[in-house]
Amino acid sequence: MMEIRKLPVGEYQTNCYLIVATVRNEAVLVDPGHQAMEILHWAGSIKVLCILITHGHPDHVGALEDVRHKLNAPVYIHPADAELFALEADFAIQDGDQINLGDDRIEFVHIPGHTPGSVGFKLIESGVIKHAIVGDAIFPGGLGHTESSEALALSIASLSESVFSWPDSVILYPGHGDPTTVGLERKAFEAFQSKPIPPDLYGDVTWS
Repeated sequence: MMEIRKLPVGEYQTNCYLIVATVRNEAVLVDPGHQAMEILHWAGSIKVLCILITHGHPDHVGALEDVRHKLNAPVYIHPADAELFALEADFAIQDGDQINLGDDRIEFVHIPGHTPGSVGFKLIESGVIKHAIVGDAIFPGGLGHTESSEALALSIASLSESVFSWPDSVILYPGHGDPTTVGLERKAFEAFQSKPIPPDLYGDVTWS
């Protein structure tokens, strides 16, 4: 069984996550944004197998180099964001790839829009998707910030193909703030998607 632990760090209270296989005392670390020493203290004696990055914005990777050095853990980043933000990855995240954590799996999902290489991580336990860490791709009540109308259109399309293809029961853990579920967001997203979208709309967009 996987357990999700959250530590908000830095000025923007970016959610750093530990996905823990409690029986083995092993974990995957997601988005070490700031406060490296606090993150390391929080992880404690847990063996961190690797570090996953949802996207390359500084508030999500500010402590990456210090943390990766101390933990000696390989880093996974989507190549689009590794190139855009000049980040060093040990492994390139590709859509659909998986890693094992204990007896369960974590699947990588490309959700471009917020950044070209934004990704989410589906947690699959006994073959069932129960949780997903989604970075800044989606939040309660809206989608992540976009820098252009083209990026907004891409974000809507990629969310439709990924997050909103999942069961309503899946709990979504965003890059900032509190979790939501696919079911809580679906009706508003579908209503938003069905309406004409102004050609100059982008930025911080909510469903309403």
